[in-house]
Amino acid sequence: MAQEFLDFILALVIVIVAAKLGGYISYRFRQPSVLGELLAGLILGPTVFDMLHTLPLFHEPEILAESLTMLAELGVILLMLLAGLELHLDELLSSGKVAALAGVLGVVVPLGMGYGTALFFGAEQTEALFIALTLSATSVSISAQTLMELQVLRSRVGLGLLGAAVFDDILVILLLSVSFVLVGGAAGGLGSVLTTILGMVVYLIVAIVLGFWLLPRLAVWVSKLPISQRMIAFVLVITLLYAWAAEVIGGMAAITGAFLVGLFLARTPFRDEIEQGISAMAYGFFVPIFFVNIGLEVNMRAIGGDVLWFAIAITVVAVISKIVGSGAGALLGGFSAKESWQLGVGMVSRGEVGLIVSSFALTEGLLSQTNFSIAVFMVIIATLVTPPMLRASFKA
Repeated sequence: MAQEFLDFILALVIVIVAAKLGGYISYRFRQPSVLGELLAGLILGPTVFDMLHTLPLFHEPEILAESLTMLAELGVILLMLLAGLELHLDELLSSGKVAALAGVLGVVVPLGMGYGTALFFGAEQTEALFIALTLSATSVSISAQTLMELQVLRSRVGLGLLGAAVFDDILVILLLSVSFVLVGGAAGGLGSVLTTILGMVVYLIVAIVLGFWLLPRLAVWVSKLPISQRMIAFVLVITLLYAWAAEVIGGMAAITGAFLVGLFLARTPFRDEIEQGISAMAYGFFVPIFFVNIGLEVNMRAIGGDVLWFAIAITVVAVISKIVGSGAGALLGGFSAKESWQLGVGMVSRGEVGLIVSSFALTEGLLSQTNFSIAVFMVIIATLVTPPMLRASFKA
């Protein structure tokens, strides 16, 4: 058996055991299990132990890290599929006004405050813009997991949160595209921006039409086939196709496509069967890898000296601006002050979306390695504080 594969299966054992142990300890302290899984990743990663590089049992850490990252991406896709299955589409549509206002203000306020903070600490205008865009991004996968644990995902706050995240995702990707065209020297100019918008519109129209008309009929047809686990295999194929098309055609995050599939399949009579099968696969294997892998990818010790104050400031701004922006949008949309606070807190987590934005800017030479580390620091801290803050907001 190849050494790389032996390393891979040993790493999986360590990651899954650490995730479940961390989740159990977190639960015992009356915190969401996801918090313990995230902390387990930080301990195993370069911040503390650096498992992949310090253990002599692992011979190809780069290959191993890439393999774990791909499994983690599958984990977040399945997590958002399950979040979609938890909802009824008509309930989500009923939160349209709140979702639009909270989503838009949840981008605009962090964008402005983040840009000003970065300039204050001496960042160049281009880098300040992309740091601000990282602050604007929201990833609700962790918030959705926490809300599911609290059994409030289908509350007004949960529905508004998920709807706002859709608006947030579309607006941030659009702003990223426009910013890259204006300051990054992207070819195509205005035509590139229009192409991005067109891709989003085409993807959403096709995805919605197929989701309403074709997917339910396909599900009924598949249910009659003499194939083992036919429905689960069908759901996996459709989810992966939607996720792939969301990025390739729509220019949006893959998790948006997975979430849409969950919404559409929740309307079918096979919802419970799908949820049971996907949950076992997701929470038993893929989702723990996703949460632990966040910690495996960053080194929090790399930030020190004067840079640390910038990192702390931008993190505080990230938390406050998202609560203020999304919370104000929810309040304007008719939510109570408490509900607006809860929704604002739920939008704080940046997760993989923030990492995607900052990684893109780094790859294109629009963000220095130091400022990229600061952005990652912000993403990790914002992601870590969201579960306990969200739980506390619902217990208050």
